[in-house]
Amino acid sequence: MESEMIVPGVRARYPATGTSGTVVRLEEIEGRAFAEIDSTGLLYRTDRLVLVEGSERPKGKHERSAESLDDYRHLKEIESSDDLRERYDDVTGVGAG
Repeated sequence: MESEMIVPGVRARYPATGTSGTVVRLEEIEGRAFAEIDSTGLLYRTDRLVLVEGSERPKGKHERSAESLDDYRHLKEIESSDDLRERYDDVTGVGAG
């Protein structure tokens, strides 16, 4: 990769770890060019970065969709309801107590 193509505002990926994001700034340290990636705030050597096509960031495995967040909120609401809590308290039989 030609590091001249790495400029603030472009999307780049560091293949060694899969980290990707938008280049925020460039910095020269001991004669080498580094780029700060917004997703981590870390500096990466520009000659080790590859450009990423497209402007939208792909959804990572730790990111949730709005639908799953609504499901989570609904479950939290159910868990906090008093009658459900009473049902848990009235458990009897094998494994209880």
